Amino acid sequence: MEKSIAWFLRFSWKDALVSALPVALLVAAGVWAALHFIDPAPRMQVVIATGGEDSEYLDFAHSYAKQLAVDGVTLDVQSSGGAMDNIKRLRDPDDAARIAFLQDGLSDTEESRASDSEVNLVSLGAVSYEPIWVFYRNKTVQTRLSALRGKRIAIGNTGSGTRVLALRLLQASGVGAVNSHLVDADRSQAQQMLQQGTVDAAFFIGAPESQLVRALVAYPGVRVMSLDQAEASTRQFPYLHHLVLPHGALDLGANVPAHDLHLLATTTTVVVTQSLHPALVALLMKAMQKTHARPDLLNAAHAFPAAKDTDFELSKDAAHFYQSGPPFLQRYLPFWLATLVDRAALAILPLLAILVPLLRAAPALYGWRIRRRIYRWYGELKYLEIQATALQPDAPREELLKQLDLIESKVTHAVLPLAFSEHAYGLKAHIELVRRKFQHAAPAAA
Repeated sequence: MEKSIAWFLRFSWKDALVSALPVALLVAAGVWAALHFIDPAPRMQVVIATGGEDSEYLDFAHSYAKQLAVDGVTLDVQSSGGAMDNIKRLRDPDDAARIAFLQDGLSDTEESRASDSEVNLVSLGAVSYEPIWVFYRNKTVQTRLSALRGKRIAIGNTGSGTRVLALRLLQASGVGAVNSHLVDADRSQAQQMLQQGTVDAAFFIGAPESQLVRALVAYPGVRVMSLDQAEASTRQFPYLHHLVLPHGALDLGANVPAHDLHLLATTTTVVVTQSLHPALVALLMKAMQKTHARPDLLNAAHAFPAAKDTDFELSKDAAHFYQSGPPFLQRYLPFWLATLVDRAALAILPLLAILVPLLRAAPALYGWRIRRRIYRWYGELKYLEIQATALQPDAPREELLKQLDLIESKVTHAVLPLAFSEHAYGLKAHIELVRRKFQHAAPAAA
């Protein structure tokens, strides 16, 4: 008895699977589309444009690369012609560079505006101060840029931020190509020309710890200009900072420099294309934090990176990092797993809006398949009844009765849910009704 009840209550797994299959396929297709089109996976290799071969940016970039490599991301470090060249590369949709170092104060240049470019740039914040060093050859101490009028001045190479800032400062001091000889030269060329005396002064941008700065500070016959108008210059150029390098900061024993140096400084910022994946932005921000949080000669610990001095709009992902730190998943999971979970959540959440109706549709589809089977048997039964009605009274009905028994056997052995028992019993009653019609209409025995 228990076996019979268990058989009767069996679930039609075939119908259930067939009914659930369209729902499962739609959900799978939605997840696939979301993962590939709504939020594509981040690239595991990205290019950063730095600066000249002897710039500090290379050291920064290699530090980032080392830290990103821990999470399986390859940062391809590529040198460039300077800040203006970096902007051109980022603006070029065909260039592989997605990250670059820039100096603050370059947003109003022609390369930066690039209104015809479809690539939008955003900032990840400032990472360091970069003093503007003015070295000169003169026995007399000079404290103003106006003293360079009529001199041979190396102003940096074309495409560099050094050249842009040097021209602005010289122009503000009444020095230009009309009354002076301005020489385009990169860092190494300018250093060599200054040491050889083929130029009278040269502009450089770099950290006090750089080899170039230390070499020129110690070079006989070369002086570094301490600007007595540094504070006034910051009022005219708000993106510049007045910094003081204390005497003895470079060498306490030799007291280098011999007196406090008043310097103008810009800030180095990290700029990326707006299309850079948010997961990579967060990973890069972590690398920036580890690289630049240490103190140096010009700033205290944890002064950088910072959401300040940004020519370009601050990235929303960077702003969130400054406010809340790394994304929650990246704090506790490996990068690849955090990215996978984040993308999966982003893909699945929108599907919940359509998943509920789909789940409601599955039982309805299942019920329709069961009813469809019962209705098909009803169709066969109706056909037999019509056939029997059309027969002559004395015509044989054995074949029709066999077909009727076959329908009844199908119904009896069909796996139907308990909720459809009423339909099954109703069909059996109708089969019996048709059978009686056959029997009453059968000819009398001879």
